[in-house]
Amino acid sequence: MTVIATENLTKRFPRVTALDRLTMRITPGVTGLVGANGAGKSTLIKILLGLSPATEGTASVLGMDVATQGAGIRERVGYMPEHDCLPPDVSATEFVVHMARMSGLPATAARERTADTLRHVGLYEERYRPIGGYSTGMKQRVKLAQALVHDPQLVFLDEPTNGLDPVGRDDMLGLIRRVHSDFGISVLVTSHLLGELERTCDHVVVVDGGKLLRSSSTADFTQRTTTLAVEVTDTDAHPDGTAALRSALTGTGLTVAGAGDGLPGAGRVLLVEAADDTVYDTVRDTVAGLGLGLVRMEQRRHRIAEVFKTADAAGPADAAGPVGATGTTEKGGSTDAA
Repeated sequence: MTVIATENLTKRFPRVTALDRLTMRITPGVTGLVGANGAGKSTLIKILLGLSPATEGTASVLGMDVATQGAGIRERVGYMPEHDCLPPDVSATEFVVHMARMSGLPATAARERTADTLRHVGLYEERYRPIGGYSTGMKQRVKLAQALVHDPQLVFLDEPTNGLDPVGRDDMLGLIRRVHSDFGISVLVTSHLLGELERTCDHVVVVDGGKLLRSSSTADFTQRTTTLAVEVTDTDAHPDGTAALRSALTGTGLTVAGAGDGLPGAGRVLLVEAADDTVYDTVRDTVAGLGLGLVRMEQRRHRIAEVFKTADAAGPADAAGPVGATGTTEKGGSTDAA
């Protein structure tokens, strides 16, 4: 089943092209839409909701055409906007009940659904306080509640962790994950923070300059590499244990990267190319021989951020090659880097 599909979707404004021939398919689950600010994420959501017409191409949501069935889509989809849009002088209960009634729920059902939804997002005790006195995190929870109150099949969450501290972000990401796991509601969540999507989403779509850069499962993005990540402690004999280990490993003929090499993950962590299993033994024996403490030695995983680094390094003409070769780019999609 496909919950969202676009075909050569394009949106042009007088001075900028927000979406450029975007073709993708999104299936049920939690899908992350990642890209820098200005990449076209919010524009895409507005088109999918039927609120903004596309310049060219087609799109459908839950099998409905965005160009002709926008009202039907909005009945079955929840939307959490990026920016603050809440009335400060009403309570969370009043606001969410109002939004439930606007979605077509009868008064009694709206009140019951509101109480259940606010409890789910963690606002049950504060539900009668005016929203104007809420913290940023509480306001984000109200916006999530109003997106869920009418029991949609799909929700669009536009930058739901904006303005939150690390604890608040973790709480929000947990709520997003439970929207699908507990209620079976599919989620499309946008973010420019790549680490959030790695931890939360089943599938990730990467857009850059309005163009599709890559679309694949999170597992494919973060698959294991042939590189070992090695971290050690310092000792009196080796005040800079990392440097000592790097020198010793290089002396054995291994390829080692670290701080200053411009590689993701490099720093106090050494990145050692492991052509075969004997490298593990070499690293272990070298660490022991230097008298260092081994903090960790594990296979490194790719990170979503590396997709952008690869595209930047390849340039617009070459970026499509490596991505398409992996079989992870949707057929017909534009894979050029911006």
